[in-house]
Amino acid sequence: MALQYLRRVVTTLAAAACLALAPPTTAHATALGSAPVRTFEYSVGGMTVKVPTGCMFTHIVRGSGRKITYQNAGVDCAFVAALSSGFCNWRIDFTYADTDNRTYRTSRGKTHSECKIDPMRNNSPQTLPRFGRTCAHLYVNGVRRVSQCHHITK
Repeated sequence: MALQYLRRVVTTLAAAACLALAPPTTAHATALGSAPVRTFEYSVGGMTVKVPTGCMFTHIVRGSGRKITYQNAGVDCAFVAALSSGFCNWRIDFTYADTDNRTYRTSRGKTHSECKIDPMRNNSPQTLPRFGRTCAHLYVNGVRRVSQCHHITK
């Protein structure tokens, strides 16, 4: 079980590392991108929690044109990061901006008080009123820690 999990995480991180260096992708049919979660510390209940290097935030969009049929974002951690207490008081938001980079819609996720090593959120299918981009944002303890975006074009 642990070996399967480790294989999945290593494969995910390898694919994400290749994608992390690429610019935002276009969501013609499917777009997948990852961004590294930088090391940070935060306080929960008087205790300091440290998130070490080794986590990737991945955002997936499926659809065509302005129609999004599936959208998901979440964190995968490996190595030492997979052994940490994870992310407490977390939420994932999805934002939508026009071609002038003006945000016109935010789908704010629920804040989860429990600590999770692999927070994840799906968003409902939708048709956007205009082209532009969609982004996923991970907040931990009220602070945005990482974002990943995709262009939505014809």
